[in-house]
Amino acid sequence: MRALSCVLLASSLLVGGTALAPAQDVPSPEIGRAQDAPPPGAPTLPNGPEAASPAEPGSPAIAPPALPPALPVPTDPARPAASRAERLDTLFAELKREADPDKAGVIAARIQAEWLDSGSATIDLLMGRAAQAASRKDMAAALDLLDQTIVLAPDYAEGWNRRATLQYGADRFDLSIADVEATLKREPRHFGALAGLATMYEELGRRREALATYERALAIYPALKAAQDSVIKLADELAGERA
Repeated sequence: MRALSCVLLASSLLVGGTALAPAQDVPSPEIGRAQDAPPPGAPTLPNGPEAASPAEPGSPAIAPPALPPALPVPTDPARPAASRAERLDTLFAELKREADPDKAGVIAARIQAEWLDSGSATIDLLMGRAAQAASRKDMAAALDLLDQTIVLAPDYAEGWNRRATLQYGADRFDLSIADVEATLKREPRHFGALAGLATMYEELGRRREALATYERALAIYPALKAAQDSVIKLADELAGERA
């Protein structure tokens, strides 16, 4: 259970423009005028400011007729790249529909990759160094780097989630739970944080809270086998208490 929770609580460390189409040709106004020109020798008619009769002295000036509204410029038919929020919404919808655990795992990994991408080179560097420190079992350095990450990017959910993982590994459940709650405040659909929180509740003997939290994770990620098994086990244990 401890190893499983660490995997679920942390996003994967290894997971990870649309080119504009050529502009459509717009006929040049000069070409249009040349095509409309009368043949040589044809009488010409006044067709411009010189055609207007000169205004009599003292008469109000007559404004030229308004130009017709400009035609819209042809736009690139290619659909713009979806925003990060749109991509996540699409992935979560797919995750909720997918019943096959292996296929759902692929979708979950794509979601984790989106979570891990902070959009900041500085934050990505700090997160990478924290992961390297954790892999060397240098937890003090890893925590220090994650502290810096959270100070610089307090709205970045994955910084909180990664620190929660390290706190859990050090058996600091109170600090880990606080960081998980901060993670869920920023990303309520974080199934890894929910599963980790449920595991901590279970280890603390808070089985009803653990069951409810596993069910929250399954509402987002129905094919999460570990959560399914835990729900069955906890439901049986609680039913036995009532019998």
